[in-house]
Amino acid sequence: MGPIAGSGRAVIPWMTLMTTRATIWIFFVGVLVLVLVAFFAWRAGVESVPVSPESATEAQVEPPPPAIADDGSTWPMFGGGPGLLGRASGTLGETLAVLWKFPTADEVKSSPVIADGLVFIGSCDTNVYALELSSGAKRWAHKTEDVIEGSPCVVDGTVFVGSGDGFLYALAAQTGQLEWKYETNGEILGSPNWVHAPDGQQIWILIGSYDNRVHCVDAQSGQAVWTYETDNYVNGSPAVANGMCVFGGCDAIIHAVSVADGSRVAGIDSGSYIAGSAAFIDGQVYLGNYDDVFLRADIDANEIVWEFTESKGAIFSSPAVTDDLVIFGSRDNLVRALRRADGTLVWTFKTLGEVDSSPAICGDKVVVGSGDGRLYLLNLSDGKQLWSYEIGQPILSSPAVAQGVVVVGCEDGNVYAFGSVHANEGSTK
Repeated sequence: MGPIAGSGRAVIPWMTLMTTRATIWIFFVGVLVLVLVAFFAWRAGVESVPVSPESATEAQVEPPPPAIADDGSTWPMFGGGPGLLGRASGTLGETLAVLWKFPTADEVKSSPVIADGLVFIGSCDTNVYALELSSGAKRWAHKTEDVIEGSPCVVDGTVFVGSGDGFLYALAAQTGQLEWKYETNGEILGSPNWVHAPDGQQIWILIGSYDNRVHCVDAQSGQAVWTYETDNYVNGSPAVANGMCVFGGCDAIIHAVSVADGSRVAGIDSGSYIAGSAAFIDGQVYLGNYDDVFLRADIDANEIVWEFTESKGAIFSSPAVTDDLVIFGSRDNLVRALRRADGTLVWTFKTLGEVDSSPAICGDKVVVGSGDGRLYLLNLSDGKQLWSYEIGQPILSSPAVAQGVVVVGCEDGNVYAFGSVHANEGSTK
């Protein structure tokens, strides 16, 4: 076809026109791709350059990791020490962050202990675990034949722990190797304690059992030294001070027993069975019972000094004690602080679940778990919440505190460790 008259241009066949346009588009797309590749390569090179000290203040800096204070502090048994006073050395910041978590195969009702740079804790998966405090890495696990709900107790390089299978186990702390096991005739759901023998040379282990007895066992040989019989299960842990071990039982009696020979020193009726453990200091016993009563008893006088009856729920939590306060949880969802002298109420803190977890005091702060699935950090003086972390499943385990680290178990099957961070740098989950 020739030119169209008056058009001033030739007519280009349709296929030729399309081919030309496609070539142009391919050219421009190729150029664009090359430009983008060059841009991202340049950006990656810039970002890989270290930030100079002068410009560091302008860069976005991540909050520091949770701190571990290498101060040698330990929490080697339930309650922190033989009197079960729930006191930790050192301090905690006002904000904590997750340091690590370790999964077990079942609920963790056992409360952890901390010694020799390791965390020791039992699980309902029937194992006792040794974990690195710094990382949560498993050092070893030792399997028993039933659940482990009580805390271990670490003395002179040996871990003593009871199991629902009725045995008290002695395990090498560094390797988990079995040294011996001692059989009772009932479940062991509480935690062991220890005491020096009267000659000062040997160590004796004290443990309660569902065979209605407290057993005193030689730590070296695993042989019974004496047993003390009650009229019902012994669920909690015996507290030790002044040559006596003191504990409550499901017979509702506060028992005081001579550690030298297992003879009875005192027996005080609390009015209802006692599921938790007592704190024992200066001859005074502090504990709660199933009838919603928290009390102080005097062993020498063999009598109750005062009773606090305002709780609306049973008390399974074991108390923590300062020079002038005693702090405990209750199944009415509250944490309470009372005056040691007269039992008057100082403060309350309300959670959204039952508080069976036993509080730990560190400096001017209180750490406690709740059935609402949260771990709480409270101000000791007034009970105000400073921080909390929601795990989501009930926390029956009681926290252990050492070297600025808080460790606790949870019914979600995990063991959690929290470290202090600087104020306003951690977040509440």
